[in-house]
Amino acid sequence: PPSVRRNLYTMTLVLDPTKTTVQNGGTENGGLDLTMKLMQNQYPVRLGLVIVDEDDVQKCKTWLQEEEREASMPCPLDAPILKADDSLSDTPATARAVHRLIDFFLREYGEQPGASTAYVEYLISYVTEELETNGKLTMAALLNVHGSLLEMMGLVGPGDSKAEAKAALLKNEKDLLSGTNVYGKGLRFAVERGLSPGMSFLNGRPLPDDEEGTHKVFSEEQQYLMGMIMNGQIRNDSPRSIYGKLLTGEGVFSRMHPLLNQGKASPDSYEELKHPFDSTSLIIQQDPDAKVYFAAEIVLDYGTELGLAQLKKILDSMESFPTSVSENDTTHAMAVGYRILPASKEAAASPLCPVLAKAGIVGLENLKSLATAVAQSSSPVSVEDLVTELDAEKRQEAKLATDLCASFDPPENSVARIVGNGRVFEFGSEFLASEDIELLSSMGWKRAKAVYELLEDLFPANLPVGQMIEPIAAVALFLAAEGSKATNRQDVAKMFERLEREIGKGKSMRFQWNDPSEGDGRLRSLVTAAVDPVDLSTQRLAPLLEVLRDHLKLPVQLILAPQTSISGDSDTPIASYYRFVAGSSENGEGPIAHFTSLPLDHVLTLRLDVPEPWDVQQTHAIQDTDNLRCDMTTGCSDDAHTLKSWTPREIKASRQLTQVEYGLAHLLAFGQCYEDKGPPNGLQFVLSRHTQTAAGEQAEVELSMDGTIGAGSTPPRASPEPRYSDTLVMKNVGYWQLRANPGVWDLAIEESSKGAEIFDFADAVMSRGRLVRKSDKLSQSKKIVLKDFVNKGEMILVKRRKGYEGASLFFEDGASIIDSALASDDVIHVFSLATGHLYERFLKIMMLSVTKRTSSKVKFWLFENFLSPTFKETSRAMARRIGCEVEFVTYKWPEWLRGQTEKQRIIWGYKILFLDVLFPLDVKKIIYVDADQVVRADLKELWDMDLQGAPYGYTPFCSSRATTVGYQFWRDGFWKNHLQGRPYHISALYVVDLKRFREELVGDQLRSIYQQLSADPNSLANLDQDLPNYAQNQVRIFSLPQDWLWCESWCSDETKTTAKTIDLCNNPLHKEPKVSMAKRVIDGPLFNESWVELDAEVEKYEKDFLQLKV
Repeated sequence: PPSVRRNLYTMTLVLDPTKTTVQNGGTENGGLDLTMKLMQNQYPVRLGLVIVDEDDVQKCKTWLQEEEREASMPCPLDAPILKADDSLSDTPATARAVHRLIDFFLREYGEQPGASTAYVEYLISYVTEELETNGKLTMAALLNVHGSLLEMMGLVGPGDSKAEAKAALLKNEKDLLSGTNVYGKGLRFAVERGLSPGMSFLNGRPLPDDEEGTHKVFSEEQQYLMGMIMNGQIRNDSPRSIYGKLLTGEGVFSRMHPLLNQGKASPDSYEELKHPFDSTSLIIQQDPDAKVYFAAEIVLDYGTELGLAQLKKILDSMESFPTSVSENDTTHAMAVGYRILPASKEAAASPLCPVLAKAGIVGLENLKSLATAVAQSSSPVSVEDLVTELDAEKRQEAKLATDLCASFDPPENSVARIVGNGRVFEFGSEFLASEDIELLSSMGWKRAKAVYELLEDLFPANLPVGQMIEPIAAVALFLAAEGSKATNRQDVAKMFERLEREIGKGKSMRFQWNDPSEGDGRLRSLVTAAVDPVDLSTQRLAPLLEVLRDHLKLPVQLILAPQTSISGDSDTPIASYYRFVAGSSENGEGPIAHFTSLPLDHVLTLRLDVPEPWDVQQTHAIQDTDNLRCDMTTGCSDDAHTLKSWTPREIKASRQLTQVEYGLAHLLAFGQCYEDKGPPNGLQFVLSRHTQTAAGEQAEVELSMDGTIGAGSTPPRASPEPRYSDTLVMKNVGYWQLRANPGVWDLAIEESSKGAEIFDFADAVMSRGRLVRKSDKLSQSKKIVLKDFVNKGEMILVKRRKGYEGASLFFEDGASIIDSALASDDVIHVFSLATGHLYERFLKIMMLSVTKRTSSKVKFWLFENFLSPTFKETSRAMARRIGCEVEFVTYKWPEWLRGQTEKQRIIWGYKILFLDVLFPLDVKKIIYVDADQVVRADLKELWDMDLQGAPYGYTPFCSSRATTVGYQFWRDGFWKNHLQGRPYHISALYVVDLKRFREELVGDQLRSIYQQLSADPNSLANLDQDLPNYAQNQVRIFSLPQDWLWCESWCSDETKTTAKTIDLCNNPLHKEPKVSMAKRVIDGPLFNESWVELDAEVEKYEKDFLQLKV
C-alpha cells in the first residue's frame, strides 16, 4: 500500500454480521469484501461500523413515525440480548450481541495499539467463516470466537474472557458502564440516514454489491484523490479533514436514498408519462426568482387505502417541499409543478381524479379537504357531492375533467412513483418525503436550468409558470434519456454521421467486412470499433479485430475517429510499431511477428509485451536489438550488419531481413500470501521439483519440457530435490514470484529461516474476495501445478503455530535470516545490468577490471532480461578465462506495480525496485557497479566496510568541478527542502546489506514510495537515483567515501588521483561519444591498463571463444 502521511480513505459499513452470506439471508457485500482486503494488506484505511439488525431498524422507524421524538433520544429496545436461563448453544446470535461485544472490547482493551482494528477484522472473518461452514451462528459460537481472539491477542488468560463477555450480554443498556443505549443510538442514526444492513460507503460514495463494481469505484476514488493531490487541493497541512472536504459541495446528501444506488443513470431510469392532463393539473410551488423549472409527476393508486394515505401525506407536506437547490454554498431558486396521476383504473374512477386533473385551479388547500373527505367517508362519494363546497368555477372545471379521467388508461401493475423531469423514483408502499424531492431536483437542476436558458427567448412575456414547466421538462427528459443511452451503447450510425460532418464529406472513415445481410439468417454478432488510429490501444486492438474478421468471420465495422488536434506540449500519440502474434504462421514455422516498411535513418529498439507468467529471453540475434538501424549505405539485413561493406546494388538485391528469435525460458509461479494479520512480509519461500510420493498417494501427472504428459513413475525418494528458486513474500499485496516450468512443484518455507518455526501452510480457498479455511489441515509444503501458460496466480494462507502468535520473522540476536552455512564470505557478489551491444562491451570491461583488482573471488550477477544471446555465451567463456563466476538473474515486473513504458526507465526500475527478491536468499550482500565503470581498487575494501546500520551505502555526488555546480538541481527548490541537509547520492555504485535490507523491509518501502510518486509521470526523472534519495526520510543511506566514485562531469581533476572507480557519466555541458570519452579519461599513469588495453583483452577473449565454437 502507498505510504501516506494522511488518511485518504474512510470506509463505512452498515452491517449485520450474523447475515453476511447469501445462504443465511444476507446479500453480497462488495464493501465488506473490499474492507477485508484493505485491512489484510494493511492499507491506511479508517473504518466506521454501523452494526444493526434490519428488524430492529424497522421497529425504530415505526417508533419515530408515531410521534415527534427528541433529537437525542435513542430507539428503545424491548428485550434483553440474553437471559440468564437461555441455552447458549440453541440461541441464535444477533447483530445486537455482536455490537455489544465490540463495544465491550473497545471499552476494555481499545487503548492497546492496533487491538481494535485486529479484533474487528478477526471477529467479522470468523463469524463469516462460521456462517459459510455451518449455515448458522449461535451465542455459544460467538462467545467462543470472542474468547479465542482475546486469548490469541494475549489480552487474557485461557478461559477468562467468556464469563466477562456473557455477563456483558446479560446486562440491559442502562446497566452498562457507559449508561447509554449505544445500540439504540445506532438504530436511530441508521433510520435518519436511510441506512440498512448491506450498504457500504467509500469516502461517502455508495458501493455496489458486486466485487467488480466495488473495485471500479475504489479505482475511481484513487484517481480522484490523486488528482486533488496533484492540483494542490490536498496538502500535508490542509484541509484539516480530507473526509470532511470530500463530503461538501455538489452531489453530497445527508441521507441515503435508493436513487443514489443507481449510480450513473441508465435508459431505464427515465420515463415519459402518457396522460391527457394539461398544465392546469399542476400545483405550483415556487420561489419568485426561479430560474430552474421542474415537473414532479406523482403516480398514485389513491383508489386504495394505502394510496389515499400517501396522497394525503403528500398534499399535507407539499408546502414544505423544497423550492431551491444548493451547490457550493450557492442557492438556486426553483419553480416545481406537482401533478398527481392515477396508477390504476380504480384510481382513475375515483372522485378525486377530476379534481386532481384540475389541481392548479382547485388549489392545494381545497385538495387537502377533499382528500380528507374521501378518506373519512364510509360510503362511495360522487364527483358532484365531493365538489359541492367549491365555488362555481372550480366545480365546473372538476366536472369537465371527469371525461379526462374516464378516458385515461393507466398501465397494468403500475407502481407508486415520482417522475422528476423524467427521472424515475419508485417509492412503492413508502411515503414520499421532502428528501426525495430534494434529491430528484438536485440530480436534474443543472439540465433544467440550461434548458430554460435555451428556451427563455421563445417564451412570451407573462407566460404562466405551468406552461413553462411543461416544455422545459419535456426537453430535459429528452436530453437526459439520450445522454443515458450514450453511456451504455453508442448509436454508431449517429456518431459516424457526426464525425463525417466534423471531418468533411467525401473522406470516408468507415470500413466494413463480412456484411451481416449476407449471412444465413441466424443470429449474428456485429462488432463495431470506433478507434483513434494513432492511439496506443488501437495497436493492440487491431490484430484482435483481424481475428474476429478473418477467423471467426464476424461482421466487423471499423470507424476511424482521430484526434483533430494535439496540444503543443503533448507527446506524439503513438511512437512505436506493434505486432500481435498468436498461433503459428501460414507456413507452419511457428509464431512470427513481421515488421515491414520501417523508416530509414531511425534507431529502433525491440521490446516484447508478453503475459505476466512468461519469462521470455532472446535466443538468437545478430544485430543490436537496442539500436536497430536501417539505411541505404549499410542496409538493414543481418548479412549487411555482419559484412559492413555491401555495394548499393548488393543491398538492393538482398532480402534485407533482420531476424531475432525469442524463447520461453521459464514459466513463473506467482501469487499472494496472507496470514490472519495480513501479508507475512519477509517469509521465505523455496521451490523444488515434486518427486516424493507418500504411501497411498497416487502418482503425479508430469509434464515434460516438450509438452508431453505422462504418469509419474519415479519411485519415492528419501532426499528432497535441491531448490530450483527462492524468494520473499512482499508486503505489497503479499506478492511472491518464483521461476519454474511446466510440471508439479513443492512450495515450502525455507527450512533454516525463522519462518519455518512460526508458520504452516493452511488449507484455504478464495471465497468472496477473501481467503477462507477449508479445513483444519496444516502442512509444511504446498503442491503447485503449472499445467498451462495462463497461470492466474496462487493464493496462499499460512497460519502461525501456537506460541508464535507475536513472533518476528527475523532472528532477534542479529543472526542471519538464513543458515550461515549457506553464505560464503570469501566471495564478492557484484550486480550489474546493460542493454545494447555498446553497453555489453562496457560491461565486460568493467567485469575484467573488477576481477583484476579484487583480492577475493568475484561472482557477477547480471540482469538477464536485456542481454543478447551472444553476450551470455561470450561472458561465460571470458569468466572462465579470467577466474570469476557469472550468473544471470531475472524478475518479471508485477502487474500490480505501476509500469514504465520507456526502456531506459524500465531498466532503472529493475536496478532499485526488486533488490530483496532478485538474488538467492543465501546472497547476503551485493555491490552494484554500473556497466560503464572501470574499477581501480580492491572491492573487498568496499565489501567489508561498516555501513553503520544502514541497509545500503551510496556515494554522494561530487561538487568539486565548479563548471557544472550550477546543474546540480538538488541544491535548491524541492530537493533542497526535502533533503534537509542530507547529500544527494549518485546511483552508479552502491553496496547493499541484503540481510538488513530484507529484515527492515526496505524493498516494500521503496515500492510503496515508487507507487505513490509514479502516479505523476513527471516525477522520478532519474528513477534509480531519485527514489532512494527521496526515501531518505524512511530508509537511511550510508554515504560512502567520496573517492569510491569519480566522474569527470562532477569531480575535479585533482581528485582523480585517489579515485577507486571511474564512471563515464554524461556531461551536462556537452555531448561526447562514450567510447571516445572512455579512451580519453581512462588512460595514463593512474591506470594499470588503459581502457583501450582492457577493450583489446576482452575482444581477444571473444575471438578465441568464437573460433573454438566454429
